[in-house]
Amino acid sequence: MKLGLHYWNYSTPADPTAIAPTLAETATTAEQAGVASFTVMDHFFQMDAVFAAEEPMLEAYTTLGFVAGQTQRMTLGVLVTGVMYRYPGLLAKTVTTLDVLSGGRARLGIGASWYEREQLGLGVPVVPVAERFERLEETLRICRQMWSADDGPFNGKHYQLAETINSPQPLSRPHPPIMIGGGGEKKTLLLVARYADACNLFGRGGIDDITRKLDVLRGHCAAEGRDYDTIEKTVVASRAPLDDVDAFLAEVSEYAALGVSEVQVTPDRHPVEFAQRLGDEVLPRLADVG
Repeated sequence: MKLGLHYWNYSTPADPTAIAPTLAETATTAEQAGVASFTVMDHFFQMDAVFAAEEPMLEAYTTLGFVAGQTQRMTLGVLVTGVMYRYPGLLAKTVTTLDVLSGGRARLGIGASWYEREQLGLGVPVVPVAERFERLEETLRICRQMWSADDGPFNGKHYQLAETINSPQPLSRPHPPIMIGGGGEKKTLLLVARYADACNLFGRGGIDDITRKLDVLRGHCAAEGRDYDTIEKTVVASRAPLDDVDAFLAEVSEYAALGVSEVQVTPDRHPVEFAQRLGDEVLPRLADVG
């Protein structure tokens, strides 16, 4: 079982001049402790369902470029890229750039964007949910084409690219892993079966919900002729790992029994302290799970 650190809050410490050094120290501490992946959110306003929208938020891929320069081993990705925020060809180029400059450590996490307040606030087009999923599928196809030997045109319903030149190609082979986030059973998990190397589910619904989602994914894989076991299963943990380490590890063990290979956790205190305590209290025991 691998552990991922999902950095979602730039408000601690409160001084904006401390954001960069805190981020750097958290990332290096996490990597030294054995954390396998480092992810950030793709938001421009903080999520108003959890915090105030005016709380600090950084652009995701710039942040990951900074983290890449501080680290050497951890996989780097966005959990998850909102499909409406970047033209697909430019997104493929952005992830390629991160992959090349990080030594092959990029992962494309992507999903249907949802936070309309920031979209309306910053002038990002807001389209119906059905169209977002159409755009998501075309974006996945474009990224896969740009990460291949095919540099010809792409003609879709929503996107038309005259050339898909992408030089240099990513260092990751055959391409940066594609992880689709979300548990929508009719559309999201179907796209996982068609295009993704990994899925990402939220653990807040409990083990029964994760079990059901994976059963649905298994059914989509059978219908698409895809080997279910080739898809990595990842979960954002619902339980704070440091509040009760035994309970957290018990939950992770249940995930592992379902075939989940990575669990992401979010700092609930000063992020450097959080990373240090993960290394001291959680990661040594996580080796016995899965």
